[in-house]
Amino acid sequence: MIARLRGRISGRAGQGLVVDVNGVGYLVHATPSVARLGDGEVTVEVHTVVREDALQLYGFATPEERELFELLLGVSGVGPKVALAIVSGSTPAELRRAIARDDVKRFQAIPGIGLKTAQRVVLELKEKLTLAAAADAGEPEAALTARDALVELGWTVLDAERALASVDESLPVEEQVRRALRQAA
Repeated sequence: MIARLRGRISGRAGQGLVVDVNGVGYLVHATPSVARLGDGEVTVEVHTVVREDALQLYGFATPEERELFELLLGVSGVGPKVALAIVSGSTPAELRRAIARDDVKRFQAIPGIGLKTAQRVVLELKEKLTLAAAADAGEPEAALTARDALVELGWTVLDAERALASVDESLPVEEQVRRALRQAA
């Protein structure tokens, strides 16, 4: 199994990056955070998937991303492409917080994930993750209510969360929504 590659990102091929390690180019399907590692020498955490007809490498900027990816692979109905899409959309801390709060909508916002898969991800991973720290560090319920209000107004979950990130969480829900709407105007 290949667990880590150290080399230079030498280009893109299809849906992945080519990591050049001493003259050998490895095609790695990677999270966007890997591409942001830079032009010099990079270290990519790797999960190897061996199939009858292919050997595929999935790359991550941190061991935490890889660990979450591997946990997602254990969820019924989640394959490597869907797991990569989930890990690519948010930081591991954000995903852990969403699981701790039973935030199914967060996962539904990811292309390729429907309601049943999102519910399965939350249910199955909630049992596997240590959630006490994530729940304590999580956002208040008002932030989730404000986000849901913006989604009802037609915003995407991620756009609503980005807009609310700069709004004071201690404000009432209505004021949080007003300020997010003002920022967008």
